[in-house]
Amino acid sequence: MMKRLTALAVLMFAGALAAADRPNILFLFADDWGRYASVFAEVEGPGSINDVVRTPNFDKIARKGVLFRNAHVNAPSCTPCRSSLLSGQYFWRTGRGAILRGAVWDETIPAYPLLLRESGYHIGKTYKVWSPGTPADAPYGQQAHSYQKAGGRFNQFSQNVTKMVAEGREMQAAKEVLYDEVRGNFRDFLAAREGDKPFCYWFGPTNVHRTWIKGSGKKLWDIDPDSLKGRMPPYLPDVPEVREDLADYFGEVQAWDHAIGQLIEAVEKAGELDNTLIVISGDHGAPGFPHGKCNLYGFGTGVCLSVTGPGVQGGRVVDDFVNLTDLAPTFLEAAGLPVPEVMTGRSLWPVLKSDKQGLVDPQRTWVVTGRERHVESARADYTPYPQRALRTADHVLIVNFRPDRWPMGDPYGLDSSSPPSAGEITETTRVTHPDEDAGPTKAWLVGVRHSPEWEKHYQWVYGKRPKYELYDLRKDPHETKNLADDPAYAAVKTDLEKRLMAELSRTGDPRLVDDGKFFESPPMAGPVQDEPKPKGRKK
Repeated sequence: MMKRLTALAVLMFAGALAAADRPNILFLFADDWGRYASVFAEVEGPGSINDVVRTPNFDKIARKGVLFRNAHVNAPSCTPCRSSLLSGQYFWRTGRGAILRGAVWDETIPAYPLLLRESGYHIGKTYKVWSPGTPADAPYGQQAHSYQKAGGRFNQFSQNVTKMVAEGREMQAAKEVLYDEVRGNFRDFLAAREGDKPFCYWFGPTNVHRTWIKGSGKKLWDIDPDSLKGRMPPYLPDVPEVREDLADYFGEVQAWDHAIGQLIEAVEKAGELDNTLIVISGDHGAPGFPHGKCNLYGFGTGVCLSVTGPGVQGGRVVDDFVNLTDLAPTFLEAAGLPVPEVMTGRSLWPVLKSDKQGLVDPQRTWVVTGRERHVESARADYTPYPQRALRTADHVLIVNFRPDRWPMGDPYGLDSSSPPSAGEITETTRVTHPDEDAGPTKAWLVGVRHSPEWEKHYQWVYGKRPKYELYDLRKDPHETKNLADDPAYAAVKTDLEKRLMAELSRTGDPRLVDDGKFFESPPMAGPVQDEPKPKGRKK
């Protein structure tokens, strides 16, 4: 792997640029926030779940800039997604950064925040990132370049607001306490800046990640779960329990949207708005729902993405396919820095500078996604669930390299004489199907798994999958009918697989070497010390 650019080389390249020529970079990146924003209901028409969520602050900034309709993460799992984003490379090129628990950052890999810092940027973060340049044992919230002294309670938004209301505080006043933490942490970051240095700030709250207070979507945000009735995609059962769970999730999305508004207002008050590149996105789809987080379906990899700021021709919606690995070279180019050759991502600036709508770059018609290990205890032998996919506007081909394994993890305890209770499944991720987060939706589906009405649905979303999945996205946008064995689609399947394997081979994916030995061997497939044993796992 190419050696990291030296600080001297970066400084020499950037030295000719005046501070005013180098924009600030405000990156707002929410944990587990997929493609859910009210602006998409406007763009794509009524009838979807996006009709119910309200994100006025994201919508406003997205309308001002460029809204991407086909943005996807490289991996629908927090750490590998961030590894690919920070490095500008496919996650499988980041060593132990390609897994969740047990991950270790390879300091020889170029990372855009450190390159920006070396060129004179003031860098900082609040809440969750996954941070190169930080010791692995550094306490959360005390890592390098972290600004969190004002507080971290925003990360448990519904819990803390509910608690304050129960103690007698008025609802809006309780919310303002948490918004003030958001503003305070950002103020501390700006106050630490030296002179007129440009800044790069990453705001990464985790409130959209589970868990949330049951019923908080209705109580805190007046989101009626019944407003989702008839709008649920086919993989989400249209029943009260699941509708309420999704409404609670949308409540956290709306809290996140309010934080967006707070930070943009703070940048404006600081007189920095006109020289700030604002990029807003999330790290994968909804947690604890079928086809979401940890899946290569669109519900799992598709995310919101908007880019606004100096040099961006705004007021546009574009259809170009974007992988979030593209952000690192985009940020470096914005700062006038060279993009390391090792980066597989491609700068978005040709698209951002264009004045075209729809498909701008004719080369951006596909995206590759993948997954290896999420929760190492998902399977009793600690093995991953390896997948790769190639997605276009018309089709998606998913290759499941180990179809003998359970995609969401072993169904621990479900066939025992004392299966886990609904409460355990709701509260404890690792109790069964560990690669899907704990929550009421999983608990409900597990509870009805033997019923005549829902048995097939349970098997569809949690059961073992064939090696190949092929979906016609024009006819079947929710990816419900696998056409991999349909003779009418044989040519499509062959073409997509050839293209996918060529890209994996070109970029050195270890999954194609020695039957995936790199990912199938410890530490990539092995227990983390003191890992709790799920109920029903073999001793």
